[in-house]
Amino acid sequence: MLYGDNSNWFAANAFWVLKLYGHRDVRLLDGGRKKWVMEPRPLTQEIPRPIPAQYSAKDPNPNLRARWEHVLESIERKEVLLVDTRSTSEFSGVLVKSAEETEPAQRGGHIPGAINLSAELIVKRDGAFLALDELHSLFLEHGITPDKEIVTYCRIGERSSIVWFVLKYLLAYPNVRNYDGSWAEWGNMIAMPIQKGLGEGERSPFGL
Repeated sequence: MLYGDNSNWFAANAFWVLKLYGHRDVRLLDGGRKKWVMEPRPLTQEIPRPIPAQYSAKDPNPNLRARWEHVLESIERKEVLLVDTRSTSEFSGVLVKSAEETEPAQRGGHIPGAINLSAELIVKRDGAFLALDELHSLFLEHGITPDKEIVTYCRIGERSSIVWFVLKYLLAYPNVRNYDGSWAEWGNMIAMPIQKGLGEGERSPFGL
């Protein structure tokens, strides 16, 4: 069972990592710590003492992860949808980095052709997921359909993990990958194509 703050973004990232390496029984607490506290439910400051055990991970599942090479090749493929789960200001390139970020990119913008669907839209005020019919409608309204291969990304792979989780486990989309390198990798690589704004393409002539 996994849970965390920030609408379970990092918990979902841990979920994705465990699934990537073949762990079978992994669960995400809907609403995370925020909903638990708001209800309110009991908390403790006791430090657990887990029993050591042997654990062997499997080889990474290539169907769950997208690397930059796959993403670059996917830009020209109509059967692949790139879903940028960052805020609109990050997607457009207006915001390159915030004050608290420790993994900034040199360039702002988004991967060409990507659709912007902020991870904040899939949860309610208490951090719990929207109802299934609401989630289904939200993705369809953004043109994100189950007949496509979906690649999610954000800044460092945490917000994209929660959207990946919704698509794969709540809406049962058959082909969803998470690009965990995300903008921290793409925005720092020389000569990678980018777009700025909410639709107009822009690329530095120097590849910077």
